[in-house]
Amino acid sequence: MQFVDEFRDPTAARALIQRIQHDAEILATKRDEPLRLMEVCGGHTHTIYRYGLENLLPESIDLIHGPGCPVCVIPMGRVDDAIWMAKQPNVLLTTFGDMMRVPGSKDSLMHARAEGCDIQFVYSPLDALKLAQEHPEKEVVFFAVGFETTAPSTAVTLEAAKKHGVRNFSVFSNHVTIEPPMRAIINGGKTAVDGFIGPGHVSTIVGTKAFDFLAQEFNKPVAVAGFEPLDILQAVSMLLTQFVSGQVAKGHAEVQNQYARVVRPTGNPAALALMDKVFSLRDTFEWRGLGWLEHSGLGIADAYADWDAERRFKVPGNRIADPKACECGSVLTGRIKPWQCKVFGTACTPDTPIGTCMVSPEGACAAFYNFGRIDRATTEELAAQR
Repeated sequence: MQFVDEFRDPTAARALIQRIQHDAEILATKRDEPLRLMEVCGGHTHTIYRYGLENLLPESIDLIHGPGCPVCVIPMGRVDDAIWMAKQPNVLLTTFGDMMRVPGSKDSLMHARAEGCDIQFVYSPLDALKLAQEHPEKEVVFFAVGFETTAPSTAVTLEAAKKHGVRNFSVFSNHVTIEPPMRAIINGGKTAVDGFIGPGHVSTIVGTKAFDFLAQEFNKPVAVAGFEPLDILQAVSMLLTQFVSGQVAKGHAEVQNQYARVVRPTGNPAALALMDKVFSLRDTFEWRGLGWLEHSGLGIADAYADWDAERRFKVPGNRIADPKACECGSVLTGRIKPWQCKVFGTACTPDTPIGTCMVSPEGACAAFYNFGRIDRATTEELAAQR
């Protein structure tokens, strides 16, 4: 395949769905429960809902959502810290656009900007560094978020800031790593997961080998997938085959690479080496829905301490509990579907988000709100769920 439309070809999709239905019927003779496959990445969730893939699959296959939306997993306290920094004298706070509406305990960055704080969204941390060079009178802070996907660009920027001696620039690092939350979901035992649709963007950096622990330690198969409809359908088929063949039952689950056109087993060694140089693993870091996870956050290494916003400003670091009405944590860990949250689509919408899952386009709640179809559930069933 060479062109995007080939990954959305209806004929190929029908063939894949027929294969999935055939294998699902075979598997149904061996197990009574649905096969629960977690798509870790919010980009996958967006594609699944946008193209209605969940409704094309047999009912014996249940797609559940994981903590792979980088905006969604940021806890309220870290947003409050960013707003606090934005209110300091001569500070220009920068971040990605989808962070602007993420709610803190009282306000969002968008509200803080409306009240007079100097806050701008950028497309790249290098844009923030350029602002610092253009405005030497300002303390420019980049509010960095994301998994290993976006961490290399922040690392490149920190390296450039150090090289060029840009002293009025710093990074508020909220980068996180993918392995700890996946371990937490399995070890927590609250979410039943049979296999994983592995995150494609993260895998371009960390490689497929980063997920070997799921197969080797937990006997959970993984299919790293791209983001087009046929990518996800093929990943489902690959996972299903491991169950139908008896491979998983024999304890021989494996990590497969559906996204081989982009992802390599070892990922991007140059990016990983730069990350190891610029960042250091935090002892612990707070996640929405998962609490504090050891060695899951990327702080800034001592060699780059002069560009670490947390050291420069000594942020309050207050931890804020989620609103009781918000069930983003349960959505992020696959315990409930978006529409099962009591405030979904009523008090909580993309225009008036209570939780982070309704903010980012990759958030499960926002994706379902914009594209969702509840063909299998009756009105009475939905009322009972609420």
